[in-house]
Amino acid sequence: MSQQATTLNGNKGRQFVKFNFFKLDPNFRRISADRQREAKLEFLSAIRSFNRRMLLRSYSLVGLRGDVDFMLWQVASTPEPFQDLMTAILNTAMGPYLSLSHSFLANTRRSIYDIGEATGSETPDERIVIQPGEHKYLFVYPFVKTRAWYALSHEDRQRMIDEHIRIGRKYPQIRLNTTYSYGIDDQEFVVAFEGDNPDEFVDLVMDLRLTEASMYTLRDTPMFCCRNLPIPEVLDSLGGAPIASDVALEPRNADGWLEVILEQDLPQGSSAIVYFEGKQVALFHVDGTVYALGNRCSHGRGPLGEGRVEQEGTECTVTCPWHYGKFDLATGQVVDGVATAPVPAYEAEVRDGAIYLREKAAAYERANL
Repeated sequence: MSQQATTLNGNKGRQFVKFNFFKLDPNFRRISADRQREAKLEFLSAIRSFNRRMLLRSYSLVGLRGDVDFMLWQVASTPEPFQDLMTAILNTAMGPYLSLSHSFLANTRRSIYDIGEATGSETPDERIVIQPGEHKYLFVYPFVKTRAWYALSHEDRQRMIDEHIRIGRKYPQIRLNTTYSYGIDDQEFVVAFEGDNPDEFVDLVMDLRLTEASMYTLRDTPMFCCRNLPIPEVLDSLGGAPIASDVALEPRNADGWLEVILEQDLPQGSSAIVYFEGKQVALFHVDGTVYALGNRCSHGRGPLGEGRVEQEGTECTVTCPWHYGKFDLATGQVVDGVATAPVPAYEAEVRDGAIYLREKAAAYERANL
């Protein structure tokens, strides 16, 4: 038996990306400690309620910029969750004390330039996927090219891009995420560099200033240096009553299970993409059983949630829709094809009309020894 997975992600693997930079009104720190704590917990609850709908990372900029206190980096299949999240934030007790200092909307797509050959690593498909790492800092800025850049031949632009890439390869510890804003926001690109040391990023940018391509930069400000912190710690960095020591980093139950989606949203024969610990997970409902794998193929990061599901006896597999890599749905192990490494597999459980995930029992027990 085989079936083509029906996925909730309808844009062929591309993603929408949002960077929201917030400033807290100092008057918030003048209200009572009890009200501060209640407001922070309500804000935290609102953020966590979107775990099923988007990938979300939080960053503190307190003391690093005067016009921004924290940033939420959001990734989703469509822009609608960004609006819904902002509405939820505005309706919290913290909402009246928050202003949106800067806001950037972008979309992932494949580059028109030969990036893969120049770097010798990524496949073209990989760059339509945003998968944040665990780096300490994120460096973000909007970017606009001059009109003269677009008047150049493709060959001339490719030559300058190659130089740009060669400079970047000198800094392998800095990871670049490029997203595109043509027609949906004021900038043309939003670039987000992940790294552990701001001094290395300073050196990278200084070297890039010397490239020929930099002559065609119209605007690349404002620039933001963002520190990666869990949302409870971000809220505590704002001052006022602390909450981070009293709340779990993830709203799981005692044995590690986390609710990720309603059972009605994963009918028989379908798949869906959810978020677990900041990672995309593909769910598959096959013949009464729910399977959960890391959504990104270990070969070229293709979206397994859009792959072809096959069932033979008691064995179920999914084949990556980008390249021929086939994985066992129960274990994540490679069954056939170009992939050589397994993908993460998670335990899935249905209860009370919802689907819960947790790490495989052995991994969960090791983490809690």
